[in-house]
Amino acid sequence: MLNIAEGLLISVVVGESILGVLGNGFIGLVNCIDCVKNKNFSVIGLILIGLATSRIFLIWIIIIDGFIKIFSPHMYFSGSLIEYITYSWIIINHLSIWFVSSLSIFYFLKIANFSHHIFLWLKHRINRVLPLLMGLMFISWLFTFPQIVKIINDYKIGNRNTTWLLTISKNEYAAYQILLNLGVIFLFTLCLISCLFLIISLWRHNRQMQSSALGVRDPSTEAHVKAMKVLISFIILLILHFIGITIEISCFTVPESKLLLIFGMATTITYPCGHSFLLILGNSKLKQAFLKVLWPLNS
Repeated sequence: MLNIAEGLLISVVVGESILGVLGNGFIGLVNCIDCVKNKNFSVIGLILIGLATSRIFLIWIIIIDGFIKIFSPHMYFSGSLIEYITYSWIIINHLSIWFVSSLSIFYFLKIANFSHHIFLWLKHRINRVLPLLMGLMFISWLFTFPQIVKIINDYKIGNRNTTWLLTISKNEYAAYQILLNLGVIFLFTLCLISCLFLIISLWRHNRQMQSSALGVRDPSTEAHVKAMKVLISFIILLILHFIGITIEISCFTVPESKLLLIFGMATTITYPCGHSFLLILGNSKLKQAFLKVLWPLNS
């Protein structure tokens, strides 16, 4: 049975999941309709469709994985369920981080303004950067899946219950997790760096606009400030996502901490849910479509 705190957190998780699926479904649907209508599949449109789709699957995996651990842990550690969930998690989580990293780098190279020769070289080769990132993701999978197979085989040979996880030291378990997530950590770092440099570029441009306008508020200045707020919010959500994943992973070594596991789920889902609405509010096309959907509800 769940206590009051656990029940409240479960309600938060379910609410976040519903909003996340609806928000990402809306983004994917709008961009699919736009691509079909214009008969033109733009890079940014495809990235947004892929990002929204991968996040919907990511939310479902987080929910299914967490609920099985909470309500039926014996089923989780029996049979091949742990294999299916683990492999699905690795593929979907890598794809989600790849799409959001591609989106961040795409916006960085398109919007930012730096005179450094490396930035200019990348800016003129933006169509080659995204396939390069995809290649890095596949290389990451090549390193990750053999590790996953080894860990699962060790589990099958050992005890078929949660005590298997307690037979290895916490340092060894942490080393396993770092190896398994090297690709994600690399993409996450690239995403953060591109966002931070984009914020710096927007901030510098905003200061130049303010000094030239002598304090007069300009629509372009307000747009830059709004973009910086969206980027900062995105970085916070992404960091919370990885904190939530870390909490969920740590719960393997503390299997009786149900409240901590539910809190980790709630923290993890905040990013795929919250960022979808940041994208809707920050993208004029998505915002207009969203207001059209809400208009009949307000009338």
